[in-house]
Amino acid sequence: MTAPIPRDIPDLPVIPGRRTNLMPSSAPAGAVAPPVRRPLVAAYRLLLALAALGAATVEILLGSPPRVLSHFAIQSTLLLAAVTLASARRAWTARRPLPAALTGATLVYVVAAALLQHVLLADATPAYTMTGPAGTTGTADLTGPAGTLAALAPPALHTVLPIAAVLDWLLLSPPARMRLAHAAAWLLYPMAYLAFTLARELFLPAGPARHLYPFQDTDLHGYRYVLGISLLLLVALYGLALALIAVDRTRPDPLRLGAKTGFRLQPPVG
Repeated sequence: MTAPIPRDIPDLPVIPGRRTNLMPSSAPAGAVAPPVRRPLVAAYRLLLALAALGAATVEILLGSPPRVLSHFAIQSTLLLAAVTLASARRAWTARRPLPAALTGATLVYVVAAALLQHVLLADATPAYTMTGPAGTTGTADLTGPAGTLAALAPPALHTVLPIAAVLDWLLLSPPARMRLAHAAAWLLYPMAYLAFTLARELFLPAGPARHLYPFQDTDLHGYRYVLGISLLLLVALYGLALALIAVDRTRPDPLRLGAKTGFRLQPPVG
């Protein structure tokens, strides 16, 4: 037999050290807005991913695959292809976008590789090429389709793809997703890459193929110069990351410009 239920239930005592009032909170947009498929965005990102994969593949086939894959531009381009392909799938299936830490890192690396090419490597002496040691012109003698691909791959890697990635970020991605803490985290991979390139020279015989970039030629410039310019590159990369974060925090949302809510206040009747 159960005890009878009392008519008046006494109030429960307040738990010490806990607040009884509820703090105001805002629900995320994804919790109240229905998911929307974006087929045009998915198509653009799919083309970008295929173009990035194709340009990197051409460079790998034209040169020594281990050497070409060791270049920062090729690694960042392959990362761009993978991330953009995943973003295209999410846009097609109306899923939430990839984390900003991943997409932001990809953008920083691709833009940094393009700036490195145009600022330091475009006018390097001897001429810089990813498909062979400095000063070699092995792809210059190619003719026909192979020669055309060899001529189109470098500008696609260093100019067209970075611009397309920036346009995707500015015009097709929501803003204010990057955080200041991301900038320091994005430096981990470039730091590891610079350490790899410097350690690589210790295990290769002396010669043009020993270093990947002209400014890393320790036989010509010495370790002090190479370490100094490597540090400057890391500082410049950190500044680039901060600049992109600042733009991301202040730019308008391209997905909501001109959007209408569907709820309108009507004038009073009578």
